[in-house]
Amino acid sequence: MLSELEKLKLGLDYDYTDPEISQIKENAMKQTDIYNNIPSENKEAQEKQIKKMFKKVGENIEIMRPFQCDNGKNITIGDNFVGNYNLVILDCDEVTIGNNVMIGPNTLITSVGHPLSPKDRREHKGLTKPIKIGNDVWLGGNVTILPGVNIGNNVVIGAGAVVTKDIPDNSLAVGVPAKVIRKIENDLED
Repeated sequence: MLSELEKLKLGLDYDYTDPEISQIKENAMKQTDIYNNIPSENKEAQEKQIKKMFKKVGENIEIMRPFQCDNGKNITIGDNFVGNYNLVILDCDEVTIGNNVMIGPNTLITSVGHPLSPKDRREHKGLTKPIKIGNDVWLGGNVTILPGVNIGNNVVIGAGAVVTKDIPDNSLAVGVPAKVIRKIENDLED
């Protein structure tokens, strides 16, 4: 029989109140508390703490505080990243973010959700799907990215959008739910 953590890692329904899973979340809260209390002028300590918390981190990373995550070890961030104030990444599953990404304030990236069934919700079931965000992406303020979403390269997501489905390369998407309203030229291509 699989443990709840093994179920989570396999993408199966799992009990989010399981002690082993709760311990991971508790550790993430402790680590983000440490990060959020590092003086803003101590960039070296901030970088060291982010590298301790995350799975993989590129160069030139800035995450403004406060910041919260569910695990930390499921987050991969490329080079030249800016995460503005109140960024929340619920990384029960893998969250992969490319290079040259900017994220506006009050943004939620969540790889976890819950079932529609009230019985399953009463049984504390969680469901996860990985999230991937490409290179050269800008998420405006108050954006929400839901489980299983893939955002392509050279994408802008307008402020307040809720992204429920994949967004292709070179797109501007806005609204609730987010819809592509036009293509964006990629002026980096030769």
